Amino acid sequence: MKELVFAGGCFWGVEELFRTQPGVVDTEVGYTGGENSNPTYEHHPGHAEAIKVTYDPSQTSVARLLDYLFQIHDPTTMNRQGNDVGSSYRSAIFYKNEEEKTEAESAIVRNQVYWEAPIVTQLELLTTFWPAEDYHQDYLQKNIGGYTCHFERAR
Repeated sequence: MKELVFAGGCFWGVEELFRTQPGVVDTEVGYTGGENSNPTYEHHPGHAEAIKVTYDPSQTSVARLLDYLFQIHDPTTMNRQGNDVGSSYRSAIFYKNEEEKTEAESAIVRNQVYWEAPIVTQLELLTTFWPAEDYHQDYLQKNIGGYTCHFERAR
């Protein structure tokens, strides 16, 4: 199994859509890219609401997962998704090595054709992924009809 960490706004909606993608075996929401250790929902300065996707590389690829990320959120809005505003809701791909960084750069170029405005997704070196509180995990499974601004866009 391999892991990929990225952000596309509120982690609830991103997790809900990724959980059913072919090859995805687990999802976990959390915080990364910020200033403090052990961040919480109430205190996570600079951290993005992110998702860690564990996947089976024999069933899917980094390219396929990143293309799906660009399909379910608006990567052209700086620090915003829907009604959620602030750096916590930024579009970002957190890479672990140069290979993942190159994959992310290629995904941005490949997906720009679907957007009129420039993609502003940030590429950030993954430091520590801090799991979010239990009540955030699988949130839309526990709260049917809960808030999300994520949806699949036609390609």
